[in-house]
Amino acid sequence: MTVWLRNAARLALASLIVAVGAATALAAPEVGSPAPAFVGAGSKGEAVDLTALKGKRVVLEWTNHDCPFVRKHYSGGNMQSLQKRAAEAGVVWISIISSAPGRQGHVSADRANELTVTRKAAPAHVVLDPSGKIGRLYGARTTPHMFVIDEKGALVFKGGIDSIPSANPADIKSATNYVAAALDALAAGGLPKVASARPYGCSVKYGS
Repeated sequence: MTVWLRNAARLALASLIVAVGAATALAAPEVGSPAPAFVGAGSKGEAVDLTALKGKRVVLEWTNHDCPFVRKHYSGGNMQSLQKRAAEAGVVWISIISSAPGRQGHVSADRANELTVTRKAAPAHVVLDPSGKIGRLYGARTTPHMFVIDEKGALVFKGGIDSIPSANPADIKSATNYVAAALDALAAGGLPKVASARPYGCSVKYGS
């Protein structure tokens, strides 16, 4: 084998290892399995412990306020409407920011709280995850990326918020909202008909 071929083989192997490593790091939990436990730092100084929320339905929303796909759902009030509807039904909504320092969407606790107010958002908690530990635990790939957890702590939905993967707010009205459907199914004592959907949006801005 020539030197060139040996080097090419090494590069191919290295690329494969990196790709496999990245896939492993973002391996999402399976629907029907227990949602991975975490304790996150809330933007108001509180500790947000998923295990302590067992007995309640929970929505996890990965977010980045600078992402146009996130802005799609906040500019017209779609995400806020879902959050308020969830709160009225006793659902705990947790927005999670996994952008690393220096990356798009990274914010301080004060800025996160300011965004909640100015956007009239209504999450129960905003969790700051600059290390990306929680995001990687869930395999969060995009903003938004949504997860719905039932009262027993099982994951019942994961994926895109709705059926039209665009950044155009005009598409919201004609899209099927998978998160709303999942919450309706749980409220009725059933399970979502669509339990998994391909997430769409900006990539989560993890650090190295």
